Amino acid sequence: MLVSEIDRSERLHGLDALRGGALLLGVVLHGLMSFFPTQIWIVGDDQRSVWASGLFFVIHLFRMTTFFLIAGLFAHMMLGRAGVWGFVKNRLARIAAPLAVFWGPVLTAIVVVLIWNAGLQGMTAADAPPTPQYDWTNIPLTHLWFLWVLLIFYVALLILRAPFVLLDRTGAWGRVIDRVTAGLIGPWGPFVLGAPLALALWLQPNWIAFFGVPTPDAGLIPNTPALVGFGLAFGFGALLDRRRDLLARIQAWWAVYLGLAIGAGATALMLAGGPDPHLVPVADPATKAMTAAAFGVATYASAFAAMALALRIFGGRSAARRYVADASYWIYIVHLPLVMAAQVLVQDWAMPWPVKLTVVVGGVLAAALASYELLIRHSFMGRWLNGRRVPWRKPVPNAFSPAE
Repeated sequence: MLVSEIDRSERLHGLDALRGGALLLGVVLHGLMSFFPTQIWIVGDDQRSVWASGLFFVIHLFRMTTFFLIAGLFAHMMLGRAGVWGFVKNRLARIAAPLAVFWGPVLTAIVVVLIWNAGLQGMTAADAPPTPQYDWTNIPLTHLWFLWVLLIFYVALLILRAPFVLLDRTGAWGRVIDRVTAGLIGPWGPFVLGAPLALALWLQPNWIAFFGVPTPDAGLIPNTPALVGFGLAFGFGALLDRRRDLLARIQAWWAVYLGLAIGAGATALMLAGGPDPHLVPVADPATKAMTAAAFGVATYASAFAAMALALRIFGGRSAARRYVADASYWIYIVHLPLVMAAQVLVQDWAMPWPVKLTVVVGGVLAAALASYELLIRHSFMGRWLNGRRVPWRKPVPNAFSPAE
């Protein structure tokens, strides 16, 4: 079913599944990091492979940009349905509050795993690095940085939208913006949208190209490439909600977007030094410019390709996909210390790395899903995190109802 055939009140099941999948890929992404040929992660496995770092590159290229693109569309949708104050209350409850509540316990769990692993490696307190000095520019947000950045984008959306709503009484400005949005749907879109990101990456000091957009996980002010790349995706997603019919056009271009993503992504990987990550900044300005340009195109082409394929393949209703989409938020919140603990457990096993990765990812997903089912889905926390609490049992119709 094409999106153009779906009523605006209909749930966008394909994008819902893609949002959940993007969050769950975080488990795979972090699970891969202990198998890099060059150690970049706290836990270093005895099995290493360029295939692990190559798969990381592919996931990292599109995952968060895709997530912010969808987040912008859903944010604009919620604004239209709930109004400004309803939107603010919802985002404070479901984004700001989980960040405030879970950041401390998650960080503590990560530290506990680090201490455990250090003990297994024979390290003592004397071997520990000096305690860093934390301030607003150096706060370890961990993987929960995406909640903080989302809050920044929500505030920006409300601020930028307010004068537009007040001044565009006739809708003339809106029609111009809608035409510009429509004009960006096509093979040229990733080039136009990727240009600001490419410039931000080129201007970023000490940019390590293999990791693409630097992760804004330390400090309250995200780095410029993250603000530009993720912010532009979020904003374009909001504009797409104004023209929901354009989702059908994105679906139609899926093969072109996928081809662009593969071509530009392979170019970016080659220019970044290949699947064996070079953890040094790009020194040559010309090489840096070409690498940044390839990343800009590949990032948006892959995000559009992921969206198009999700709409084509997962456009229908599915109770199983809805369950996974609901659970993905909780899984993402708790997954990182679980992944690290699993990596510590398997790091010395005499098994190929794909088997170890399967054990890590499978074990973490099993534990997180079990905790979601037992602690979250059917309790007040289900209403808090997912917006609804699912009863343990569906109500059974009364066989002797007076209506009969």
